Amino acid sequence: MRSTIAYTTARILLFAGVTVLLYLVGARGLLLLGAALLVSGIVSYVLLSRQRDAMSAAITSRIQGFRGRLDAGTRAEDDD
Repeated sequence: MRSTIAYTTARILLFAGVTVLLYLVGARGLLLLGAALLVSGIVSYVLLSRQRDAMSAAITSRIQGFRGRLDAGTRAEDDD
């Protein structure tokens, strides 16, 4: 859960920073938001790859744990 919060926080801060920079450059309105989404997405793809991989591993681990418990419960039901 911690890696998901860290990655999400980093993405939000990156978006806010890019938005401020583009605002200072002169972008306004819908252009500002669209350009900020595009630029922050590209930058986060490069800069936040380590955090994204950690988040992905944590989510995959939780899903596999859930599936394991679900399978164990199904096997226990079948044995009864």
